[in-house]
Amino acid sequence: MKKRKNIITVAIDSPAAAGAGTQAKLIAKHYNLQHLDTGRIYRLIGKLKLDNSKKFNLSLVKKKIKNIKIKDLNNKTLLSDKVATSAAIIARSKKIRKVVHKFQQKCAYSPPSRYAGSILDGRDIITIQVKDAMFKFFITASLETRAKRRFREYKSLKKKISYKEVLKSLKNRDKSDRQRKYGPLKKTKDSILINTTKLSRKRCFEKIKAIMDRKLKY
Repeated sequence: MKKRKNIITVAIDSPAAAGAGTQAKLIAKHYNLQHLDTGRIYRLIGKLKLDNSKKFNLSLVKKKIKNIKIKDLNNKTLLSDKVATSAAIIARSKKIRKVVHKFQQKCAYSPPSRYAGSILDGRDIITIQVKDAMFKFFITASLETRAKRRFREYKSLKKKISYKEVLKSLKNRDKSDRQRKYGPLKKTKDSILINTTKLSRKRCFEKIKAIMDRKLKY
């Protein structure tokens, strides 16, 4: 893989529903960066497994990743709690993570020339995928705040699920993300902590933008 030189690279790690995806989109738009929500890739594979329970294998995953387009990751069917659970299980596989890693590396280091760089958000972006990123952020929020956000998201999509179910699901997801053997979620010393519990989307973005602008000298 040929890497583009002198590009902006941003890596964001966070637990589910902490607001990282929203901030990544805002950052991508402001700085003209290609955005990849890496969790959506695992959701896509998680759904692939649910839809092909008897035929699911590594070859099927490779074929899916080979033909994947970032716009495919915006499919609303990937937002169900069932798909999220499947994705969490999928993410434990070293073989699948290796296949996904190659795709993520290409997005991070060789974005299309129309972009000034890239921004990836997920669980192991800082620790594994883009360890030398120009900017590293660890975005978090309290469990209750994250559950409320995810519950509102599901309600807007007219999903029939209770707040308690969402809370339980996030607790399980957090445990799975932090304790999995490969690519566990953890904050690194060189990443900047951003707690969004009491921050609005706008205020959070302004905080991140100020940090980035100081280095970029905008």
